[in-house]
Amino acid sequence: MTPVSLDIDTSAETAWRILIDTEEWPHWGPSVRAVRAPARHIGPGMSGRIQTSPGLWLPFRITDWQDGRYWAWRVAGMGATGHRVTPLDPARCRVSFLIPRWAPVYRPVCETALRRIAERAAAP
Repeated sequence: MTPVSLDIDTSAETAWRILIDTEEWPHWGPSVRAVRAPARHIGPGMSGRIQTSPGLWLPFRITDWQDGRYWAWRVAGMGATGHRVTPLDPARCRVSFLIPRWAPVYRPVCETALRRIAERAAAP
């Protein structure tokens, strides 16, 4: 996995909430148009479906979970991005995406997502 990260002026808890809230995903995820899941906030083993920006619905499953720190998933049966939050101090954290080796062209999408997460975290 190849990491791409951004230090954000927000608490790790705030960044984590943005990352696990499926209603937030279309706001920060350039490749996500909509989400259908059994709960608003993801958790270990949760399954659902995402609608990609071109409109295709794909199944997802949360495959790795470290509460408040890291989650990873499979989309359409393939290992996809990992999502990590690292506290730097009480009001600052590092958010990282771990990009699978098979998807190096996904880096610009993740960089855009990180900037959007920082904007969402700064919004009142």
